[in-house]
Amino acid sequence: MSVPLHFTHYSAQADANPIPLVMAHGLLGQGRNFGTLAKGFAETHDVFVVDMRNHGDSPWDDEMSYAAMAADLADFIDREAGGYASVFGHSMGGKAAMRLALDHSDRVAGAIIADIAPVAYTHSHSGQIEALQSLDFETIRTRKDADVALKEKVADPVMRGFLMQNLRISADGITPRSNLAVLRQAMADLVGWAEPKARKGYEGPTLFVAGGASDYVDPSYDDVIRHLFSDIEIERIKGAGHWIHAEKPKEVFELTKKFMNSRNL
Repeated sequence: MSVPLHFTHYSAQADANPIPLVMAHGLLGQGRNFGTLAKGFAETHDVFVVDMRNHGDSPWDDEMSYAAMAADLADFIDREAGGYASVFGHSMGGKAAMRLALDHSDRVAGAIIADIAPVAYTHSHSGQIEALQSLDFETIRTRKDADVALKEKVADPVMRGFLMQNLRISADGITPRSNLAVLRQAMADLVGWAEPKARKGYEGPTLFVAGGASDYVDPSYDDVIRHLFSDIEIERIKGAGHWIHAEKPKEVFELTKKFMNSRNL
């Protein structure tokens, strides 16, 4: 069963493109991670930035599969975006966007997939989730306390900063913004990829934007991508890693806008 996703709406100018854009973030992320890009896209499009299920301010649910996330996005497009939209997804959000295009192609005008492929990966993010779960929310009261506690398990300050976005900090203390137990339990599915039973590929325009220094969209995956997405462009941004939209926002924006303009999206 789908859940109603929390979202932020960036309204376009009066002469906007009639096709809105829905943006879906990655694991342990939030819609607000796309703020800079969304504001840029909103110059010409209505932009809806969502929190995925079990993340941010969206509802928590025991199911955490790509079929469920795709259903959430399809229902969101029906409810808030007029029933038809382009979709931009990074990492987990990119897999959800791919599944949306495959399962609900009638809702998808075009897709932009950022640094992820329709394949199963061998890595896991369980360690990051375990680090967040290890925090003692009864005694940790401030962001500084959380940073000190996380430092024992997460040495990289940039990663700690990212993980701490999953903490809701108020005068009453700190609580998790993500459903950590369910995300950890679903890790095998989140790094995996189960092809839809229908097996029919998506024929709409699709852009894959990959980081040139990332191993998430290896050139060996190109044939797998083309098997499911027949009308594709694949672009690699030199020097960018997996967090492509944060590391190279200008390049991601320009490639996406060029693609959308060329396909009348």
